[in-house]
Amino acid sequence: MADYFEVEQVVRDYDSRITARILSYLKPYKNLVVLMICALAVSTMGELFVPVIQQRLTDNAIMARFIVIDPAPAEGLSRAAAAEREKLMGLDEGIEAGNLLFIPQGRNTIMTGSVERELKAAAVLQEESWYAFRYKDGDALASIVEERSGIFLRGEGCGAIKNADLYKLPVSQIRIVRAHDISSIVRTVLLLLCLLLAVFVFTFIQTWVTVLIGQKVMKDIRLALFEKTLSQSTDFLSHHPVGRIVTRLTGDVETINEFFTSVLVAFLKDLSVMIGALITLFVLSPRLALVVLCTMPPVMGITAISRIKARDAFRQQRIANSRVNSYLSEHLSGIQVVQLFRAEEKSRREFRERNMELLKANLGEMFVFATFRPIVEWFSTFTVAAVIAVGSNMVFDLSLSLGVLIAFIGLVSMFYNPVMDIAEKYTLLQSAMAGGERVFGLLDAEEKIPEYSAGIKTGRNVPEASPYPDFGGKYTGKNGRQIEFRDVHFSYKKGEEILKGLSFTVNPGETAAIVGYTGAGKTTIINVLTRLWDIDSGGIFLDGIPVKELPLAHLRRSVIPVLQDVFLFSGTVADNIRLGLPLTDEEVEAAARAVHAHEFISALKEGYRTILSEGASNISAGQRQLLSFARVIAHNPGVVILDEATSSIDTETERLIQLGMRRVLSGRSSIVIAHRLSTIRNADRILVLSGGRLIEEGNHGELIRQNGMYAGLYRLQYEEEA
Repeated sequence: MADYFEVEQVVRDYDSRITARILSYLKPYKNLVVLMICALAVSTMGELFVPVIQQRLTDNAIMARFIVIDPAPAEGLSRAAAAEREKLMGLDEGIEAGNLLFIPQGRNTIMTGSVERELKAAAVLQEESWYAFRYKDGDALASIVEERSGIFLRGEGCGAIKNADLYKLPVSQIRIVRAHDISSIVRTVLLLLCLLLAVFVFTFIQTWVTVLIGQKVMKDIRLALFEKTLSQSTDFLSHHPVGRIVTRLTGDVETINEFFTSVLVAFLKDLSVMIGALITLFVLSPRLALVVLCTMPPVMGITAISRIKARDAFRQQRIANSRVNSYLSEHLSGIQVVQLFRAEEKSRREFRERNMELLKANLGEMFVFATFRPIVEWFSTFTVAAVIAVGSNMVFDLSLSLGVLIAFIGLVSMFYNPVMDIAEKYTLLQSAMAGGERVFGLLDAEEKIPEYSAGIKTGRNVPEASPYPDFGGKYTGKNGRQIEFRDVHFSYKKGEEILKGLSFTVNPGETAAIVGYTGAGKTTIINVLTRLWDIDSGGIFLDGIPVKELPLAHLRRSVIPVLQDVFLFSGTVADNIRLGLPLTDEEVEAAARAVHAHEFISALKEGYRTILSEGASNISAGQRQLLSFARVIAHNPGVVILDEATSSIDTETERLIQLGMRRVLSGRSSIVIAHRLSTIRNADRILVLSGGRLIEEGNHGELIRQNGMYAGLYRLQYEEEA
């Protein structure tokens, strides 16, 4: 149910607040964003120029169609036909040969079908196809015109020939006649290649910069998340599982990266291509562009339906995937229990059901895209067919050039490809919204232990360096600190009090032991003294100063606990002893010698440079405990707390530790929490807790003579050991 609730809460179509917050991380990289947008604009414009250049190449060089007009006066023409005739005759690009005017077909020669038919009926427009050209006296083309004067019409520095006669000439002469077109084709192809190269370069720049921005933003978000987690209270970490936080730092941050690299830029590119393609269509031919526009409403409707279906399919897939992952994690962790209780068949059946749900959810998601893409491709093909049907008639009527028709076919495909791409990027957008909501939810959580280092509440000014100077990381023999608990009340959950008016004092240099049954509040004392948790009421003082008024860093530098469960990081033995302090190798070795850890470290293959595996599984539990002691000694705090610190150590190792600790803790304040009463017999004072209250206090002999709870515990443990 928890997985289901979480998935349901975070899966959204689009959230402008999340998008705005993601985009806010771009501020430090404004220059890169500008470079990305410029590269995107150049590459998009280059792609849109390609069909336009193809149109010019087709109309002006490859086809080179001419409208042939007889300039002789014609009577009986309608006003529209006469105006069209005057317009054509006034064009500057016309070529006069014989008694005819040859005008290259282009955007300025477009006319309606009725006007064309009227001009042809009046013999103003010639029915036959001609090719006109210019030449210079004495060149090869002039020689061909002179040689075959019977099939050429001649003018001043120009000529014309029917297409039917032109292609009866030898190929070599055809090449000479159309030399200008051939050179134009070569120049245009070179221009096209340069344009495509520019598109490639700027697309590469845009892609590289986009990925760079995404990686930098991921770095910033991960760092912010990690720093936020480090500063949160233990209460926050107790109800946020480690696996969930790791998922936020890795998987959810990765979805935000996909938002930049695969969603945001793709949307910008696709939208600009679609708008640019539409504008280009209307510039080339408004009439034919309307044909394309009429096919769009069904596509937009199908896209909207597909978006809704994709959202539902995505939600089901996330829910099913979460259930499978949860089941696998739980049952693989407890696989020995499954085997011991012969529950393999039950587990098989349950996993088969969840696996089938995931299969159906994945197939449902694939069905949406498998249906949507073919439908959009069908509409794309239908639009191309409509463009060809309408455009070919316009070409025959001289109201459209063949190059424009070819450009339209390319632009239609260019328009529909982004439609399919945007729909398929919708799932990534949903993932980004989900990941963004989870990440920002964690970033917005404010459950940190407050700092009162400037005396906010009491007005006391406590400088960071006083009265607790930084210890140099080596044993100096300075006096310990006084610890005082004054009527302390504390509860992890409201209404379930753990410490109930606890009061005691540990004097400087004194070793105090705390004993009691499980749940008496022994470990809680560590948590509240180091301010991993804040108390509900009362006061805790270090040398007379409330711990709430001390900087957290200073407090935790002065009070260091050795916890029951030793945690060592992956890395060298020396690094685990230093733990961030700038200690020399000699100082590290001195700390290890103090607790008799040097002997086993020296026996390791690489000594202090030995790499510890995850969880330090390549050394024994006792050796891990010795390293934790060496780490405390290296940091040289004013107060040391031992929480069941020798519970996992064999007798010989414990003896070595006791010798080291007797030397190191001399003159320092220490609190020892232990169930093995034999380890605390020599403590200066023993505090006996029960139900969160202090019920007995004194040294070992005094408490035995009182014959109270401590004496009972001691006798019981002595008998068990015997």
